Amino acid sequence: MTVPPSARPEHPLRRFASPVLLLAAMWAVQFADAVLPGSFSGLGIRSWDPAGLLGIVFAPLLHASWAHLIANSVPFLVLGCLVAVEGTRRFWAVTVTVAVVGGLGTWLVNAPGTLTVGASGLVFGYFGYVVMRVFAPGRVSHRILYAVIAVVVVGLYGGTMLAGVFGVADGVSWQGHLFGGIGGGAAALAGRRPDQRRAVGR
Repeated sequence: MTVPPSARPEHPLRRFASPVLLLAAMWAVQFADAVLPGSFSGLGIRSWDPAGLLGIVFAPLLHASWAHLIANSVPFLVLGCLVAVEGTRRFWAVTVTVAVVGGLGTWLVNAPGTLTVGASGLVFGYFGYVVMRVFAPGRVSHRILYAVIAVVVVGLYGGTMLAGVFGVADGVSWQGHLFGGIGGGAAALAGRRPDQRRAVGR
């Protein structure tokens, strides 16, 4: 029996490289925004502006202030690493799904001209993924494990997440939070891990 290289398990620590590097990129962008003339915030999602659709790519890397970035950093890293446990490919598949669904939802639902930046859409997407992973196809043992993880995550972040979706605080994009969560839930229910391969028998 042979196992294709793509099917060989990743080193456990290597799986966490992607969320760590993505967070490092956010900090690097914020530092560059602070020291360079002008502002990068204009590259965010500007609702109902066709050019603003490019913000779907850039918005998660941009933050309105250091406080905004710091507030997102810990939950992003914790929840991102929980998603990355399933592998690098799965992490990026979930991240892209959340960014696209969350970004399009924000672009469509927000008032025209509204500018949205920040990684909180990804945070809510990862939260939605971890919670909904309980109901996704897979081994019973894995689903039980995710149920335990989901209970812990809801206990730690559930109140904050509900406040982020239903809160009415100025400057908070509940649209990005809501649609990011929907994107994460959809990614969880989409099926098995895309990087899971069967061994080839001979």
